[in-house]
Amino acid sequence: MTRLLTYNEIDRTEWSRLVRESATGTWFQTPEAFDFLMSMPQLFKPFCIAVAEQTISDERFAMKGVCVGYMTVEKPAIRQYFTRRAILLGGPCLADDATNEEVGMLMDAVRKQWKNGPIYIETRNFNDYSRWKDAFEQSGFNYRPHLNFHVDCTDKEVMWERLSENRRRQIKKKSASNACSMSCEQGLLNDELTEQDIREWYAILAELYRTKVKTPLWPVEFFLEAYRQGIGKFMLVKHEGKVIGGSMVVVFTGKEKSNSAHEGAVYEWFECGLNNEYKEQYPSVKATWKGMEYANAHACARYDMMGAGMPGVPYGVRDFKSEFGGKLVEQGRFLCICKPILYQIGVMGVKCIRKFSA
Repeated sequence: MTRLLTYNEIDRTEWSRLVRESATGTWFQTPEAFDFLMSMPQLFKPFCIAVAEQTISDERFAMKGVCVGYMTVEKPAIRQYFTRRAILLGGPCLADDATNEEVGMLMDAVRKQWKNGPIYIETRNFNDYSRWKDAFEQSGFNYRPHLNFHVDCTDKEVMWERLSENRRRQIKKKSASNACSMSCEQGLLNDELTEQDIREWYAILAELYRTKVKTPLWPVEFFLEAYRQGIGKFMLVKHEGKVIGGSMVVVFTGKEKSNSAHEGAVYEWFECGLNNEYKEQYPSVKATWKGMEYANAHACARYDMMGAGMPGVPYGVRDFKSEFGGKLVEQGRFLCICKPILYQIGVMGVKCIRKFSA
């Protein structure tokens, strides 16, 4: 017998096992990710739904899939009304032997759980869901192409050779005063940073979103909480004591039992740099490379760049990411439009904002 489980019914040990062993497991579907979202009710309305198969005991269920996501919380209320959306970062985590029926049951539950729900629900996939595409679409989640780069970090020498010649030159280059360096050894020691460092980095990121990305960005409290909890690993680049760029990554260690020395992934969630002001320091390049080094040093097989735009649409970020030796993949997104009229109003609004703020 297969049944749905709410958050309070899920065995966390079984949940963790599923995420570690699944080919679609990511950090964003772990119990720790859900706890992180729950710690910020002013920003998120997290949700967690699982589908499980009954085992020998009536009280024990083997999980076949789990969806961890959030609905946005924005103020004032009128803005929340027109922008509310539900996001499943990484896509749902599904057992490798999950059936279409089980996947459909899970996604139906995600779509139907709210009375006054989101305008749309989107899964942002970091793995391959092609075998279950029909199940998603029958549940109202339509596939949308979207690109990404996965960088193989299992061998540091090979990783270096795969970089473009331009990137190798930039990473090796020192400033005239030899003062440009990573703020953390190997870019991983958060205890070498202060909250003020995070605030300085956030100011750079916020300006990037205001002038170029032109999509909503969480307030600085999100990043400070990621730093305090150790959820985010910050790779900040400093020049003469000033933060000039960096990235925030999250780490997924992957399978617990494996013959391979490398499992899991490092996800580059946010990255920015004062690249025009510090042209000889290349802060964005050095931050990304340090994240890749971190992945290699911690036996994570993959550095996931978390998105490279839509196929056929020019995108400068894709051009930047393409020089780090990664594999271009199209694992797409699944989109369920719950309120079509409000969705179309939102699409037109975003287009207008980008057009008139260009």
